[in-house]
Formats: sequence, structure tokens, C-alpha cells
Amino acid sequence: MMCMWSSWWDTFHEYQYHHKHELSGAILTLFITITTAAAALWWLHQYRKSTPPLPPGPAGLPLVGYLPFLGQNLHRDLSRLACLYGPIYKFWLGNKLCVVISSPSLLKQVVRDQDTVFSNRDPVVSMTVASYGGNDIAFAPYGPAWRRLRKIFVGKMLSNSVLDNLSGLRRKTVKESVSRIYGAGIGTPVDIGSLAMLTAVNSVLTMLCGASSVKGEEGDAVNLAELRKASAEIVVLFGKPNVSDLFPWLAWLDIQGIAKETRKVRRVFEVMIDSAIEKTKKVVKEKGTGGDESKDFVQFLFDLHEHGDDKTSITMPQLKAMLMDIVVGGTDTTTTMVEWTMAELLKHPEAMRKVQEELTQVVGLTNMVEESHLSELTYLNAVVKETFRLHPPLPFLIPRCPSQSTTVGGYYIPKGTKVFLNVWDIQRDPSIWENPLEFRPERFLVNNNVEKFDFSGNNLHFLPFGTGRRICAGIPLGERLLSYVLASFLHSFDWKVPPNAKLELSDTFGIVVKKQEPLTAIPTPRLSNLELYS
Repeated sequence: MMCMWSSWWDTFHEYQYHHKHELSGAILTLFITITTAAAALWWLHQYRKSTPPLPPGPAGLPLVGYLPFLGQNLHRDLSRLACLYGPIYKFWLGNKLCVVISSPSLLKQVVRDQDTVFSNRDPVVSMTVASYGGNDIAFAPYGPAWRRLRKIFVGKMLSNSVLDNLSGLRRKTVKESVSRIYGAGIGTPVDIGSLAMLTAVNSVLTMLCGASSVKGEEGDAVNLAELRKASAEIVVLFGKPNVSDLFPWLAWLDIQGIAKETRKVRRVFEVMIDSAIEKTKKVVKEKGTGGDESKDFVQFLFDLHEHGDDKTSITMPQLKAMLMDIVVGGTDTTTTMVEWTMAELLKHPEAMRKVQEELTQVVGLTNMVEESHLSELTYLNAVVKETFRLHPPLPFLIPRCPSQSTTVGGYYIPKGTKVFLNVWDIQRDPSIWENPLEFRPERFLVNNNVEKFDFSGNNLHFLPFGTGRRICAGIPLGERLLSYVLASFLHSFDWKVPPNAKLELSDTFGIVVKKQEPLTAIPTPRLSNLELYS
């Protein structure tokens, strides 16, 4: 037995001698592995402690996300979810994380405290195509190029002096619409939306490329019927659900043909723009360039394209994209808000009476409305604001996209998230607005609220055009045109709903919330001098 033990012991020592290095290596490897795993678990624990959670929200289906948001009532779907999950929540559309913000305090963190971080856009494919690859004001990424374009757009093109100089063109087109209504015959129902679109398209085109470029329905330079149709179609494309927007890696396939369709619609505008550019070249060749105040928008931008310096020069895609912004933004929003305002006034005859009494007092029944009257139309101003409060044309504005990961309201917002600012909910919030679902223009007449709640985005309770760096750049033109068209229609005619017609205020969501059913009304001449209608 002793011999056996001795033999085993000797064998063990011999094995230990030969393999001690291997054992030491194995032990060291095991130690390193355990230490690394422990460090990783500690780091993960600390990361989870230090990184806020994502906002709450509904569970979606794998790959697809939350299907209800592919329907026609996105603004109402998001409002319902705010009741369930609070003023900030998330949902998934495909592999795109979306966050909705529905309170002024949280919105302030986005548009004030972190405005630079949230100044990027997350445009869908149709928006990128329509803006020539994001070369415009609305959809371009935030940066030096965008700041330069916006400075030109706001500081030069839409300055008060330029808009004042173009007021004669707007007056001509609005008066033509009034004459068209009168010429249709007393008692003839009018489609308010179609009338507003015709007026807006005429007005915007004359400012873009001069009165001589607008020939009418069968004109050589511009086919108005085709342009009206294209303007409406491109807004529908902006709001149409697109598989490649949910799964960006599928964009090159253009499965639904939305990119192709957008290029087709964009071509309608290009024909008009190209025609205006050729006309501008001839004018410059014959007469030279005048001062900025004497130019239409195409002349102004073409001059920058041809002769601008390093700070003002623009490319041809930028020129066309900026003109697209004016045409689409200036026509569709104006049309939508004319129709909503007229619908609310027809629904509330007392408000209609007050508007027309004010017009009679300020303008007089022997005169047509002029833009110089608009600043005195206090009650009409309140009516317009109340309509924007109840029916913001873009209920979530244009979604923002953080350029870096950040936090809002204690929740983690990863870089690249699509962020919706829900002004629809904010402007109907009962904690902010008394009886928020009622149409009450008088709420804007108390304590100088007309000035307090302007369109500049300074008051976070009222943001129909947005706020911060990405506030709508076309406010000066849009506000003038909308108020002028409304004042002219309401002063020139009395309006009533056709017999047996039902006046309803249901809506439908695209990127713009429109009336679901077209609004028709019967006009009756109101002015004492009938020659004013000719």
C-alpha cells in the first residue's frame, strides 16, 4: 500500500511539475473571464441606472409597429393615447421610433431649451422628392445652408416692402374671384374650397412669376386647373403612409410608387417654374435688373442664382425648391383655413353677423376691402385665430428629429427619433382654454389676447405655425392672403347654407387636416354699388 501511495504521489508531482504552467494559465484565464463578466454586469447596471427609460406607450406588432396610426384619423388616435399614457409617449411605426409631446411644459424643453438639438426634420420620401432632396426651407436639415436660405426667404423675399409692392397683384386676383361669384348668378351654390383654391393659386402664381404668366384655365404659360390639382395631390402624397418611410432600407424599391408619383406631380410645377425663368431671362436682357421691391419671386431668386455672392448665391435646385414651398404652402393652407373659417361662421350666425358689422363699419358698403383695412378688423382677426385654434392645419406641425440623443421630461429620446409636437391637443386642452371645444372668438378679445396670441410662436399655448428656429417661414404672406380673401368674401356677400344641406365639421387627416365633406354655400350680393362686382 505504501508503495502504491508513493507511486501516486510521485506521479502527481511529476504532472504538477510538467503542467504547472498550463494550470496557472487556465486559472488566470478563468479569473479574467469572471472579472470581465462582473465588470460588464456592473457597467450595464450603472448604465441602466444613469440612462432614463424610453417614454411609455402602446405595444406594437413585431416589424409593423402600431397599426392604428396608418388610418385617416391620426390626430384623434394620438389624442386618445395621450389620455392613456400622458403628455409624452412613444409608439413604433415599422422600425421607426416616434415620440408624441402634448403639453406646453414638455414642448418648451424641445422648442426652447433644446431647440438646436431638435431643429432637424425627418421628412418622408415624398417630401424629400418634392423639395429636390431637401433643398428648401421646410424640409432641409438644420445647418449653415438652411440658415442662409431662411435668411434670404424671410429677410428679403417676404419683407414688408416686397409684400406691399405685390399687393396690387393679390388685389387683382381676389377681385376676379368676387366677380366670378357674382357672375355665377344669385342663388347658385358655391364650392368654398374650390373657390378658395382658385383664388390662392392665382394670387400665389402672380406673385411668383408676374401677372402676365397667368393666362387662365387654357393659358399657354400656366394651366391653372392642372396646378390646382397638383397642389392638392402633393399634400395628399405628403400624408400618405409609405412602407419605405417605416423601413428606410426599402426606400430604393419604391414599392408603392410614391416617389415616382411625387416626381410626376412635381413636374407640373417645374413646367410653370421653367416658363417663369425663361420669361425672367428675357426681362433681364431687355430691361436689366431693378430693385428688390420691383421683382416678383422668380426674378428675385433668379438674380441670386446668377449674380449672388458667397452669402446669397443659390443653386437651381434650391431656387425650385423654395418656389415649391411658396406654391404648396401658400395655396393648400390658405384654402383649408378659408373653408374651415367659413364653415364655423355658417355654423355660428352671431359670429358671422359681428364680422360683417365690423366690415361695414371699417370698409363701408360702397367700397371693396383693401389690405390696408385688415389691421382694423379686430373681430375678424379673433375669428381667424379661433379657427386656427380648433382646426390647426398641421396638427403636429412638421415632425422634428434630434441630432443627438437627449432627454425630455425625464425620458430618453434617442438620436433620429421622429418627434411629433401635438398642438392639436394643446390648443384644445381644458386646463388652458375654457370650454375648449366651443367656437368662441371672444376669447381672443379679452385682456389684449389678440396681441398675446399672435402667430409668432411666443405663446406655447397657441402654435398653429410652430415656434423656434423651424417656425413656418411663410407667416407674413399666409396671414395677409388668408385674411384678405376672407374679408373680401364676407364683405361682398351674405352667405347661407343651401336648403336641405347639412352643415357638419367632421375632418380627415393627411399631413393637413381638412374638412371631410366639401363646404357649399349660397352667396347674395351685399354691396350697395353693384358696379364693384364687375
